[in-house]
Amino acid sequence: MVKYLKIFEIAYLVIAIISIFEVIREYINVQEINYLFLMFGVVSIGMFFFRRYMRKRIEKQRQSEQNTKQ
Repeated sequence: MVKYLKIFEIAYLVIAIISIFEVIREYINVQEINYLFLMFGVVSIGMFFFRRYMRKRIEKQRQSEQNTKQ
């Protein structure tokens, strides 16, 4: 299960990178900021850190449960 959480973390980073790249590309070409893609980028970065925090918390909790069983 932790493997899937890591995959989703990477997916959020990829979405953020693509969104921010698209904002920069459009700003260079049209001289306007695409706020929708900017919002996707910011939210994706936030979700990456939130998912990362939750995954590490789950790993720590599982590890402490395994240590108490032994």
